[in-house]
Formats: sequence, C-alpha cells, structure tokens
Amino acid sequence: MPASRSAPGDRPITRDDIEAKLREMAGGVDEQVQAARPALLTGAAVGVSALVVLAYLLGRRRGRRRSAVVEIRRL
Repeated sequence: MPASRSAPGDRPITRDDIEAKLREMAGGVDEQVQAARPALLTGAAVGVSALVVLAYLLGRRRGRRRSAVVEIRRL
C-alpha cells in the first residue's frame, strides 16, 4: 500500500472531506445503537431488579442469623 494516496480527481484531502467521511461512518453506528437501545434498557432494568432482590434476600438471611431469640415467661 503506498504511503500517500490522493483523492479522486487528484485534489488534496480537506478537513471537510474527513468530517464527511466520519459522519458517514458514524451514521451506521448510530442506527444500530438506536435499534439495540430498547433491548439494552430492558436488560439493564432486569439486572438491577435482580440485584435488588438478591441484596434483600441476603440481608434478610444475615439478619436472621444475627438476631437473638428472647423468650419471655410469666411467673
């Protein structure tokens, strides 16, 4: 591959050319992100919910192990 390539028409590559190409490349990625967003949000919500339930259950178990049983008798 040659070290330097010229643009079609043998004109120098300008900043506008680079920006246009980057926008063209990013356009496809943006569409894919927009298409995948609902699935990602659903997965994140399910994951957070699972973590909350797990933390609740582990805390409940730990609380049962640490709590003392007090027996009250009437005389």
